[in-house]
Amino acid sequence: MSKQDPYDVCQERMVHPESLEQVLREMPGYRVLGDLADLFKALSDRTRVHILFALSKAELCVCDLTEILNMSSSAVSHQLRVLRASKLVTFRREGKNVFYRLADAHVQKLFEQAMEHVRE
Repeated sequence: MSKQDPYDVCQERMVHPESLEQVLREMPGYRVLGDLADLFKALSDRTRVHILFALSKAELCVCDLTEILNMSSSAVSHQLRVLRASKLVTFRREGKNVFYRLADAHVQKLFEQAMEHVRE
């Protein structure tokens, strides 16, 4: 058994009712938190992050993304399906091409803030 770091646990058990009450009052439901976890799961793949970065700069077709990522169109399409399911990207058809972009300003802001956080 590993020794616990004394900074990881309280040295004295003391519950703070006001803080607990506030958190429990504002705690979203299980489904909302599950959806949030799924969102972060979608963001946890390096290829999908590369795609999101590229789409944060321009609307791109699948062919553009395959060139940027040096991947097959089927591999890129698979990652795009995950991002679509998480409502991070949306697409439009133009003839035989499919163009992708970030779903909305919220996704753009989320991505920009995450980039800012990792660059600090």
